[in-house]
Amino acid sequence: MSNLDRPIVMVRPGLIEFGTGVAAKLGTWAESKGFRRVLVISDAFNAARTDVLGLAGEVTVYGEVKAEPDTGDLDRVLSAAEAAKADLIVGFGGGSAMDLAKLAAVLSGSSQRLTDVVGAGKVAEPREVALAQVPTTSGTGSEAGIRALVTDPETKAKLAVESIHMLADIAVIDPALTFTVPPKVTAATGVDALAHCVEAFTNRKAHPAIDIYAIEGARLVGRYLARAVRDGNDAEARAGLSLASLYGGYCLGPVNTAGGHALAYPLGTRWHVAHGAANALIFPHVLAFNTPAVPEKTEAVLAALGLPASREINSVFDAAHEFCASLDIEMSLRQLGVLANDLGTMADDAFAIRRLLDNNPRDLSRADILAIYEAAF
Repeated sequence: MSNLDRPIVMVRPGLIEFGTGVAAKLGTWAESKGFRRVLVISDAFNAARTDVLGLAGEVTVYGEVKAEPDTGDLDRVLSAAEAAKADLIVGFGGGSAMDLAKLAAVLSGSSQRLTDVVGAGKVAEPREVALAQVPTTSGTGSEAGIRALVTDPETKAKLAVESIHMLADIAVIDPALTFTVPPKVTAATGVDALAHCVEAFTNRKAHPAIDIYAIEGARLVGRYLARAVRDGNDAEARAGLSLASLYGGYCLGPVNTAGGHALAYPLGTRWHVAHGAANALIFPHVLAFNTPAVPEKTEAVLAALGLPASREINSVFDAAHEFCASLDIEMSLRQLGVLANDLGTMADDAFAIRRLLDNNPRDLSRADILAIYEAAF
């Protein structure tokens, strides 16, 4: 089934600046729009280099973003946004910084709270501030999308907000900002970008209008990820991964991810495994599991990665696992600190994420999920 006759909605940031050395174009754009009070939401490392953005006027930097932010982190960001009274909010960092920037843009100064907007289309009104996104990793594609996630620290569940009002006015994608990303993080975030593309490509909602970005994103990862891991200053490889990440972001709005991300989320919420590392570990298992449901597309994914074509589950797993392991990605839950007695609870958590599991091309039962965790342990 091609789904060609299924309606689809595709959105993009109003302006995309892409290329090595374009970071300062954000400042030029902001000045042309007359923005004078800017809040940059970032992690500690990137907070120290906001000067590359060329921003003028009154610039406030919130530099305390951490990986896998929770609702408490969002509260602190919202307090910073209220104090800054900015007319432009900038997400500068990885997916966590960009997601918090999205939420700050729609919740700051609004009568709505996070609990009011969890889900799709629940942000009641357009935001009053402009939003810019500047990624410093190549993985999440959050700069292109309309979703944001934070963790509920009590339930350990991801709270997902989706709204057209969280679409950036401008995305500035400068691969030079990723040169400093360490090899292990480069590898894991690169496979996260790959997972976005592959899970969309093999999705029940897959659509030819998105397939073209999804399979090209996979090809870019296959061509450039190992190069960037070997040499972080390889400008062409970094640009290729930045484009793959952007294409993965294009996949998230109209199609979204599926089983792989559902199984990866509990690793982050319960064990604080970085999102990219969690997806990289899970990726070969779910790709192999889904093979019987999408054999032709699985072959296309393997070909895109430069791996031997196969429709046999074990062969698909071996090829994908070796692809990830060859990048020095940790492929064992045990080695990441996960305890065996938590696998059942993780399976419960993952099985409850219906918004993603219902997209998976092959039904994943709780028993299937537990079996994957046990195989990955």
